[in-house]
Formats: sequence, C-alpha cells, structure tokens
Amino acid sequence: MELPFAESYRIKMVEHIRRSTREEREQWIKEAKYNLFKLPSSQVYIDLLTDSGTGAMSDKQWAAIMLGDESYAGASSFFNMKNMIEKITGFQYVLPTHQGRAAENVFFSATVKEGSVIPGNSHFDTTKGHIEYRKAIALDCTIDEASNTQLEIPFKGNVDPAKLEKALAEHKGNVPFVIVTVTNNTAGGQPVSMQNLREVREICNKHGIPVILDSARFAENAYFIKTREKGYEDKTIKEIAREMFSYADGMTMSSKKDAIVNMGGFFATNKKEWYDAATMFCVMYEGYLTYGGMAGRDMNALAQGLDEGTEFSVLESRIKQVQYLGQRLDEYGIPYQRPAGGHAIFVDAKKILPNVPKEQFKAQTLGIELYLEAGIRGVEIGALLADRDPVTRENRYPELELLRLAIPRRTYTNNHMDVIAVALKNIYDRRESIVSGYRIVKELPIMRHFTIELEKC
Repeated sequence: MELPFAESYRIKMVEHIRRSTREEREQWIKEAKYNLFKLPSSQVYIDLLTDSGTGAMSDKQWAAIMLGDESYAGASSFFNMKNMIEKITGFQYVLPTHQGRAAENVFFSATVKEGSVIPGNSHFDTTKGHIEYRKAIALDCTIDEASNTQLEIPFKGNVDPAKLEKALAEHKGNVPFVIVTVTNNTAGGQPVSMQNLREVREICNKHGIPVILDSARFAENAYFIKTREKGYEDKTIKEIAREMFSYADGMTMSSKKDAIVNMGGFFATNKKEWYDAATMFCVMYEGYLTYGGMAGRDMNALAQGLDEGTEFSVLESRIKQVQYLGQRLDEYGIPYQRPAGGHAIFVDAKKILPNVPKEQFKAQTLGIELYLEAGIRGVEIGALLADRDPVTRENRYPELELLRLAIPRRTYTNNHMDVIAVALKNIYDRRESIVSGYRIVKELPIMRHFTIELEKC
C-alpha cells in the first residue's frame, strides 16, 4: 500500500487562538466599518487575510537571526542575502527594501513617468497603485481563459502573446518595461509557464523592451512548472527558478511570501543603469544600500528562507495543503478559481452570491459572511481592490469577483482547512437569502481597500 502524504516538518511551538461567538463578531465587524483589515488579530479565529509575513519560520532561520550583523554600512548579513539572491536568480545588483511594495517604489521611481504604459498579467494592488499614482497606465494582458473560474488549464496566469504584441506596437516609446507576476495573484494564484516566459522575452526583444518579474511567489511558480510542464519534471526548483529569471532583466520581490520571513523585500537586476538610477530612491525612501529598511537579522533570515523555500519538499507540503482545501470545497460543490492556486483558494463570489448587486461588492460581502459564520478572515479581490478609474472616478468592476483565502506557510493544520470548508458550505447552503451587500462611506483615492469604511445596504 502506498504511504499517505505527510508534511515535511514537525511542530515545536504553538500559538493560542480563541474562538468567539457570532454576537461578538457582529459587533466587532460593525466597529471595524465592515473592513476586514481593521479587525484586531485577536478577534480572528483563522486568519487567511494574507500569506505575506504570516508563515512560520524554521529553526535555521531563527538561528540565523541570532547571527545578524547590525552594522549600518557593509553588514555581513547584507552580503549573505545578496550572495543567496545571486545564486538563485543570477542577478548581481541587489537593493534591499522593507517589503515588496517598497521595492516597487524604489524601482518605479527611477523608471515610470507620467504617460508610461506598463503591460503585464493582472498587476496586483500595490503594483497597479504605484503605476497609477505616477499617472501611468497598468495594462492587463492576461489570457482570457483566466476569467473563467471553472476552466481547468495548467498555466492560467500566462501573458497573452497577441495582447502583448499589440500593446507594445500601439504604445511604442512609452513602455519602460513589461512586468510578469509569478504566480499571478489577482487571477487566483495561477502559474506562468516557462514557455510563456520565453515568448514574452522574445516579443520584448523584438521591440527592445526589458522584462521585470514580480517574484513574490516565484518558487511556487517553479513548483508548478516542475509538476505540470513537459521537460522540467527532473529539474530542481533552483534550476527552474534560475531559468525563469534568465528571461528577465530584473525582479522585485516581497520576501514575506516564498522566502518565509516576517518582513523584507528587494529589487535585483543585472542592468547597472537601473541599479544606479534606483540607488538614490533606496537611500531616500528606505535606508543605506546595504540594509535598505531591513535589520541585519532579517536579512540573515531572508537568505536562509530563500534557500529553504526553493526546496521541493517545502513547496510540496505548502501547495498540497492549498489543494486539500480545494478538494474539500469540491465535495460541497463550492465554486473557486480552478485549478487550486499556489498560495490560496480564490472563491468565486459571483457564483456564490448571484443576488447581491455588483455595486454592493459581492466578494467583500462574502468575506464578511465568512467572518460572521466562523471568525475566518479572507480578503476581497474584486471591485474594492480594483479601485476607481483614474480619469472618470467611476468604480471599476473586474471580470473576477474573488474572495482570497491565503494560507500562511506551516501555520495551520488540515483540521483548520476542514473548518473553513464547512463554514463556506453553510454560507453556500443559504446563498439565495443573501440579497444585499455594502456601500462605501469613506475611501482613499488609491489602494482604498486597505482602509475603506463601509455600511450595510
């Protein structure tokens, strides 16, 4: 008999979490203005708001923290991190930042101008925010298949080559770079194939346009290439990652995901002109070039986490837990973005709450219902996150209205996944009775979903 799958780690520390009553949760979400971000973590039972900085670090990472060099300039911890980044990615110029959006800020400040057009595959919230804040355009070139949540194809995060070709031809002279997000978060944690990365590189070479990878979950993307793309089944994750980065000129990374740290990020490239231009903004916004918003202990943990996070056994344990939750939802017929993503299950709010008007934010409504049902916190990937059109100031309504349930790494057990599945089933069973959502009371002009205030309709 074949042995069942088991995680590639054992647990040596636990953190207490408290169950609450429905009455408590009704009061708490009202006080939070129906914004899940505003809930104190003590009021959350299972926290799936994000997998960013919420994973459990390893014993070796904690040991590395104790060896952190806190020198202001030239800390050995920086060189530990830089050497690991270069080993895995091939990029020799590295600017550390406190997290991924800071890496975007440093790089975009040097390269994006008013009127620039940045093609990509479903830019995530901070990426789009940094682009539009500079009065530039984030142009989505994701394949159309990504908008059909029930369609099962292996690489649903791909860039559409025809859309990209058209964009580069139409906006000649205004495209500073193309950005490819691996995995594609907004489309449901869906991977990008190696073949697609090669195609993007070839198209961009023809037009003389460089390529950047938004690499927060590059290791998960490499796992899917290994398990789904012909010719890569015998390659290591590190070998696959190195080839992925060979098709790019640089990268931004939130290391709080696949490097499994609580804080940290970086920009890396082999284009010295990019590095030189970005250094001023690193010093201005982050800190000196060899710490850039990070403590030495965090850089040590990041270096160790990158090494561990690009091992197959670590990724297999992580991704199979996400798939397990998807299998449980399949048992109850609950629709989500298929196949299961690398870091999260993205539940299809359009299909679950057909009676809630789109103007009342279906995915946010589903997220609030899940919190009220069981104290589970997810995040809306829909019209609230899409923000308003920068010109018309009208709400944008994307094709996908998703509730993302992001699974922190090495944090919850499959028993927690069972609780999540049953809670969603209870909502699904009474979906016809949910007929209204929420309206906006107060919002910021950009990246509003973090701080927005709502009221019941």
